[in-house]
Amino acid sequence: MELDNIEKLLEKYFDATTTVAEEKTLQAYFSQESVATHLEQYRPMFNYFSNAKEERYTKQVPLKPRRNYYKWISVAAVAVLTFGIYFGNEYQERKQAEYAYNETKKAFELLADNFGKGTEKVAYLQEFEVAKQKIYNNN
Repeated sequence: MELDNIEKLLEKYFDATTTVAEEKTLQAYFSQESVATHLEQYRPMFNYFSNAKEERYTKQVPLKPRRNYYKWISVAAVAVLTFGIYFGNEYQERKQAEYAYNETKKAFELLADNFGKGTEKVAYLQEFEVAKQKIYNNN
């Protein structure tokens, strides 16, 4: 009967549905001297788990003081990024203002050229008006 129970517990163990108490029962069974021959292959696994619980790491781990280079590098990177964004925006705004100034200057020059042409035409109209007055006054 006990062998059937152990086989059922093994199935549950490999399906990952056993409780802690059932696992202790399996460990107790595989730690005894007489284990069924067809279950002998599982003995090293359960004995390893029993022995692994008892192992302790006893060597001294040397701890070196850790330098905070990464912290300072990240602070420097943030500072460079902040200055770059600030001065980059200022440079971009200055370029935009310079571009707007040049475009406005071109527009005023075009307006001045056209205004000069218009005043020349008005001068011709004035001569025409003078000639017209002479013709009407003579009649």
